[in-house]
Amino acid sequence: MKYLITGGAGFIGSHFVDYIYRKYDDLHVTVLDKLGYSANLENLKPYFQRSNFEFVKGDITDANVVAKVMKDIDVVVNFAAEVAVDRSIDDPVSFLKTDVLGVYTLLQEARNQKGLRKFIQISTDEVYGQILEGSFSEESVLKPRNPYSASKLGGERLAYSFFETYHLPVVMTRGSNTYGPRAYLEKVIPLFITNLLNDVPVPVYGKGQQVRDWLFVEDHCSAIDLLTHQGVSGEVYNIGAEQECSNLDLTRQILALMDKDESSINFVTDRPGHDLRYSLNSSKLKALGWKPKYVLKDGLEKTIDWYRMNEDWWRPVREKLDQRYIVGFWGGKKTQTIGGGR
Repeated sequence: MKYLITGGAGFIGSHFVDYIYRKYDDLHVTVLDKLGYSANLENLKPYFQRSNFEFVKGDITDANVVAKVMKDIDVVVNFAAEVAVDRSIDDPVSFLKTDVLGVYTLLQEARNQKGLRKFIQISTDEVYGQILEGSFSEESVLKPRNPYSASKLGGERLAYSFFETYHLPVVMTRGSNTYGPRAYLEKVIPLFITNLLNDVPVPVYGKGQQVRDWLFVEDHCSAIDLLTHQGVSGEVYNIGAEQECSNLDLTRQILALMDKDESSINFVTDRPGHDLRYSLNSSKLKALGWKPKYVLKDGLEKTIDWYRMNEDWWRPVREKLDQRYIVGFWGGKKTQTIGGGR
């Protein structure tokens, strides 16, 4: 099997590379990544000396590069994307370029690959918008509420159109919030862990009542791997762990695991249009035999341990991080501190 993994130097993409190398012997992996701000070549360091691995620096919007790397590929998994909601509100144009035009470029070239077995388009649960009660199924109405989720939906629906129009073997996934080692530090869990390791308060948006379903990265990868073999072309699959908690409860769990108290919480200005709750029904995927291995507490422990042990990875990343994330992206003004302290 010859895989093309776009965005493979990023968080989930590099873990997927890890996953398939652990699971399969007879494979070749090509990673295409433009090495944007959230990518890190250190994530792929174990593979650079392998004869069955190739790294290509390039952009998925570049048709010439895409044509070269996709030649004779069996499976394409497109992780390449602009992914931060805060950034999308600040700069939506870059999201449209990568998440829509980039997907188009990949799909166009995929049409030329006669032996292509599967094209996996990685999307997000945020394409549904928010849900206050119940859970989204794959048939739920799609109402993205920020430029990031709107751009991801654009790429996803474009992929579906290539299935219908050109019979391309496309499968689309909508994953819930994914966490684990090597996540880029602007994401809430690694940001909070590294803030606390630096004895810096953690910024909680609004009152912290937003609810998310947390999926450990290895579980996300196992689902994608299953769909490369058993996913039905033209279908969408939710990938959720069904482990919901509010942002405030998540923060308290991280504090407890790191022996910190609630004096380390700062409530800061909320994100504009912040979705209150996401929830996925993943029964369609589970019917294929998938289920998550990690409960949230175990996944958090594993993640915290990794950041404790790998300061040489995250400290250089943190030095380049937009400082607004560290104090609270939308102004960083402390509106309330609970439990005394700072």
